[in-house]
Amino acid sequence: MAFPSTPIKSLWLFAAIGLLCLPARAQQPTSPAVPTAEKPSAPDTPAQIEILETRIRFESNGDSRKEVHTRVRINSELGVRQFSVLSFNFNRSFEQIEIPLVHITHKSGGTADILPSAIADRPDAGVASAPAYQDVRIKSVRILGLEPADILEYRIITTTSHHPLAPDFWIDHSFNRSGVVSQENFEIDLPSSRPAQLRVDPASPQPAIEKSGEGDSARTLYHWRYEGHTPSSSLDGDAPAEADIVLTTFASWDALSKRLAERLRPSAEASKAVSDKAVEVAGSVSQREAKIEAIYNFVSRKIATVDLPVGVAGFRTRSPAQILSSGYGTREDKFALFYALASSFNFSVDAGLTGAQSNLSKQFPRPSVLASLFVLTLLGSTTSGERDQTSVCAHCAKRYWLAPDVEVAPLGMIPASQRGKEALIVGDNIGNHPFQIIPNELPFPSRQTVRIDATLAGDGTLNAKVKYSMRGDNELLLRVAFHQSSRDKWKEVAQLLALSDGFRGKIVSAAASDPSATKQPFTVEYEITQPKFVDWSKEPVRIPALLPQLGVPEIPSKPESGAATSPIDLGTPLDVDTRLTLHLPPGTGVEVPTGTVVDRDYATFASRYSTQNAVVTASRHINFLHRQVPADRTTDYAAFLHAVQTDQSQRLTLTHPKLPPPRTSAPPPQTPKPAPRSPKL
Repeated sequence: MAFPSTPIKSLWLFAAIGLLCLPARAQQPTSPAVPTAEKPSAPDTPAQIEILETRIRFESNGDSRKEVHTRVRINSELGVRQFSVLSFNFNRSFEQIEIPLVHITHKSGGTADILPSAIADRPDAGVASAPAYQDVRIKSVRILGLEPADILEYRIITTTSHHPLAPDFWIDHSFNRSGVVSQENFEIDLPSSRPAQLRVDPASPQPAIEKSGEGDSARTLYHWRYEGHTPSSSLDGDAPAEADIVLTTFASWDALSKRLAERLRPSAEASKAVSDKAVEVAGSVSQREAKIEAIYNFVSRKIATVDLPVGVAGFRTRSPAQILSSGYGTREDKFALFYALASSFNFSVDAGLTGAQSNLSKQFPRPSVLASLFVLTLLGSTTSGERDQTSVCAHCAKRYWLAPDVEVAPLGMIPASQRGKEALIVGDNIGNHPFQIIPNELPFPSRQTVRIDATLAGDGTLNAKVKYSMRGDNELLLRVAFHQSSRDKWKEVAQLLALSDGFRGKIVSAAASDPSATKQPFTVEYEITQPKFVDWSKEPVRIPALLPQLGVPEIPSKPESGAATSPIDLGTPLDVDTRLTLHLPPGTGVEVPTGTVVDRDYATFASRYSTQNAVVTASRHINFLHRQVPADRTTDYAAFLHAVQTDQSQRLTLTHPKLPPPRTSAPPPQTPKPAPRSPKL
């Protein structure tokens, strides 16, 4: 039985959990995904885009018209499948999509136009059960009769009017560098009267600039023509880099923050329904921290999260009363409801928005790079009748970063992927800088325990009961996985977890604690059976210690000449304890490895192995005490890493007892036959 090298510290079932979580949608209405390819030659790609033209025209009031023209050569059946349906996301409350052209030129020379009946307009799958968001839609067209060597040509027009953040506008665009696109033309036409910031990646072609008109009619046209395969430059140490072309009319992040506050915050006067709900949820709690927890638990667990990307509705929110009555809301809506409920008790509440990159403040200000939204609550030393004076004394206030959209995140816990990032603050507590860093610390120590009680039968079958107890980042991942799965699917979730730990058997039963009971560690238990785990005919039998691998970060690769050596990142401090009890067939011989003890100030490791009366016990315990190991201690860390890896490579050696041969009964005595008489002569 071999265990994977995926570390416990990073959670062994990342890939498995990814299959269970809801898929992320594109943040902006987009054209169909361009097929990827490693080589630019057309025969190597399912489809070759011969020309891709995009023209965008902005008006002074923020309205826009975007036209995309594409001509594709289909090279294979895979290309036929890729372009069998074209889909485009849009929000009909301020966007319209037209598909005036879908034309096929067959290899035989014939042509065909797609009929309007092949075009469908339907709500996005993410809002199927949320009538309030039916404006978030997908327009698609079925391409029938497409064959290899055909040429597909289509034109898409997207018109935007009265966007919630108008008159400001922005655009992000990156050229396709895979070689699938033979030629790409990109054009931006904007009024010269609107000041705008423009950034062009130095590795991209520089634009041709044309000016026309005078006065209020003056316009500026930027045109790019891209051919070939040129690598993209990137920002310092943070991937992915910004888009090749970025344009925005927002003068600063502070200006964007104020505009977003106008959209995200509900009106100051709460309705009676909201006031009554605030009293019902937190009115009976005296301590202010307990009030925040009560409000957070209600918004997190009782209001279902509609899985739409941040900003897809233009950062507009419904009224708190509407959110309450419907029982669901987007991330923005859940912030608005939290704000309204907390305001009933004079709490200071802001929104914190993060992007894909950590260095958000170094980018041009625009909503398109904002991907996640959190709630920031600050508690000062005020009486219950006063508003927290955290805008004046932010350094003396207790801060809570909250993630109500996750639904089962413990109070004060932000997903690991977002901690340490810059967050754009939308609210009163901006101060002189609109960004704050989300703390890396968790509201409780991180700890994981794994207990395995296994039995190895005489026929080589392994049966094991496994129990996990978790507090920390891996706890949150498991809570989400079980929360998003119905109980009749929990065995499937446990099966994925077992596979990631190296068990290849069948799950007999599975159970977990209540994912919403966030005050206690999350526990998962399953029972698994694996026939033919060992083959006793092969002696000796060597097996691992049946414990999940304790992942220790590797040493970073050597930096380029002249570059500074980086410290070794250990991540969030974490205490992991794994223990095994293995029951063997009576009389089985066992040789156990020698235990290991390594003690450092940044981490400790200890393992123990013993056997008595055909029962093997094994344990490994690692405790990461610091987040980093200084670069000048790389040699010391290498020795620590080697000791842990060497210990985990050790095996248990089993010798199955020899059974005596089966006893057979002695044959009954036989009476000798008389010798035949000689014939008479």
